Amino acid sequence: MNGGYQGKILRIDLVKKIVSDEKLDFKAAQNFIGGSGLAAHYLIKETDSEKDPLVFMTGPFTGTAVPGSDRFAVAAKSPLTGIWGEADCGGKWGEMLKKCGYDGIIIEGRSSTPVYLYVENNKATIMNAEELWGMDTFQTTDFLENKHGQKTRTACIGPAGEKQVKIAGILTEGIHARMAARCGLGAVMGSKKLKAVTVYGNQSSPCAHKNELISSIRQISKSLKENLNILTTYGTAVNISYIEPLGDIPIKNFSQGTWQEGVDNLNADKLNEYFLKDNYYCGRCIVGCGRVVNNKIMLGGPEYETLAMLGMNCMVSSLDGVIRMMELCNRMGIDVISTGNIISFAMEAFEKGLITEADTEGINLTWGNVEAILSVIEQIAQKKGIGALLGRGVRAAAETLGHGAEEFAQHAKGLEMPAHDPRAKFATALAYATSNRGACHLQAFTTEYESAEAFPELGYKETLDRFQVEGKGPFTAKLQNVMALCDSLKICKFMLLGGVNLKTMCDWLNAITGWNLDVNGLLLKGEAIFNLKRLYNNRMGITKKHDTLSNRVLKQSLDKGGAAGKLPPLETMLDEYYSYRKWDSSGVPSLEKIEELQLTDYHLEK
Repeated sequence: MNGGYQGKILRIDLVKKIVSDEKLDFKAAQNFIGGSGLAAHYLIKETDSEKDPLVFMTGPFTGTAVPGSDRFAVAAKSPLTGIWGEADCGGKWGEMLKKCGYDGIIIEGRSSTPVYLYVENNKATIMNAEELWGMDTFQTTDFLENKHGQKTRTACIGPAGEKQVKIAGILTEGIHARMAARCGLGAVMGSKKLKAVTVYGNQSSPCAHKNELISSIRQISKSLKENLNILTTYGTAVNISYIEPLGDIPIKNFSQGTWQEGVDNLNADKLNEYFLKDNYYCGRCIVGCGRVVNNKIMLGGPEYETLAMLGMNCMVSSLDGVIRMMELCNRMGIDVISTGNIISFAMEAFEKGLITEADTEGINLTWGNVEAILSVIEQIAQKKGIGALLGRGVRAAAETLGHGAEEFAQHAKGLEMPAHDPRAKFATALAYATSNRGACHLQAFTTEYESAEAFPELGYKETLDRFQVEGKGPFTAKLQNVMALCDSLKICKFMLLGGVNLKTMCDWLNAITGWNLDVNGLLLKGEAIFNLKRLYNNRMGITKKHDTLSNRVLKQSLDKGGAAGKLPPLETMLDEYYSYRKWDSSGVPSLEKIEELQLTDYHLEK
């Protein structure tokens, strides 16, 4: 193995306070590449009733000149869903970890007192974090950068993670707020009394054929930037105006098909006109889709998911209100997608009388009430009042409330649905139902390929009709395999929309590592990674019955908007998907498929 890896994993035992280096499992790296794929290898081998490790992992692209490659994965058994948990994050932390001489960190056990980890050039130290405990994420980042130097990078939790709120995330980049948000992995850090991981290094990432890599990147950089210029100008907020007419944005807890007031007030033009001050660029980024806004202080601005989930889905049409809510979520360290989903659920429950002002301690939790939402966000983060219930996730909250609350709790496998209504794009429904971490638009990215993009290398020369049923099983599975590759190589998925194709990614991987893969071989690795995570979930009890969605999106059609009258035929698509995947009727990869993908060592019945 010539390049792409530093060759070491940092292992931390928080019980014994032991820090040790171990050799990277190169065979596993060849099979599962890096990122969430390699993290899955370690977790499926090491997670049991006594051990529950947390894994930070980079990929072979991290630390190289590949555009959009400064990313890292965090993975663990999710405290929110009880199954495979992963979160992906940009910023600049991933490359800095690799510059320390490590491909990843595996953290075991639980400290008896608050600690943080400081890593610098092949050395790690477990530090006392008692004075940090209780600080928000912005304060924590500032404190550690002032202590260890402004060139350091910190990944940390806020009060929500400390209190093990199940929708807590892990934030990096301070006020710019890049967050490994989904699946409650901030609560895992909190359970280990681990406040932060601060990294600094100056080692280069080995590259087998650097000149070849640089030459290839130069050939595509100009067109890549031009193709993604709309994201440079408007960020992902541009989606508010673009996809609302499709019926794709969740409105009023996924119950309403259109809302013009929200579109008029939360769109990208308004954000640019009234709040935007600058662009934020993750490491190795040439796009700068991140917003920097001024709302009393300069901070990272709202992306599409934030505007949709805290805005449209909660019937909030105030940009100022959404930015204030977003800032509070980021400071407290909680996932804005899950937060917006759960609060919209709570608003509907309040409307139906299942939650009362006695439960909310006087908070009038009506639609669009910004001050009420801010109060509830604070309660969720502090695990107080109604927030103690809501912070357990929408599935648990619905089960506790009962009286039909499950009917309007929007999740898959316990993970709250993000800001794409599966009635508007049928493959999205299938992607949510079969995603390994629960409801997720990024694990298949079908939303783009059912509305605007083609994928010739996968056999799709034109954009698929969003309401087409036949063929959506293979379509979704193929895209899941590709996105598993991106999450393991560590490359921003927006690069796919800009013109980076599979051949290009394969060429870059070969140039970096010295391998000799072709596109088919690369896709096979993506398929193996996706199936490895499914095998992890099978161990956690996941079967076909869990590959489903709420009754609202499967049985209750919208009466207005671009998806009016449409319902995704999930069972039909699921049968086709299982057949293509070669999974048995219970949702377990067949022995034939396991052997084909060389996953025998990970199978329950090995």
